[in-house]
Amino acid sequence: MAEKLTFQYDRDADILNIGNREPYAEQESEELGDDVVARLNPSNGEVENLEVMFFSTRLLRKDIFELPVSAELHLAARV
Repeated sequence: MAEKLTFQYDRDADILNIGNREPYAEQESEELGDDVVARLNPSNGEVENLEVMFFSTRLLRKDIFELPVSAELHLAARV
């Protein structure tokens, strides 16, 4: 079952973390450009987390916030 997508903002570091699981040490990192880092599953290469650096200043630059990834969104199972 897929995990819910979570958003967590670190105000001190000005980083938005988006993911479907908690980050862990074994994840591989890939710089996607424009201060966005993908955290990848080491066994299958799937994106598990994204880190958006300088998030608050990024929002001031444009009206639209885009990430260099594609996604399929589905409703999470209701408990």
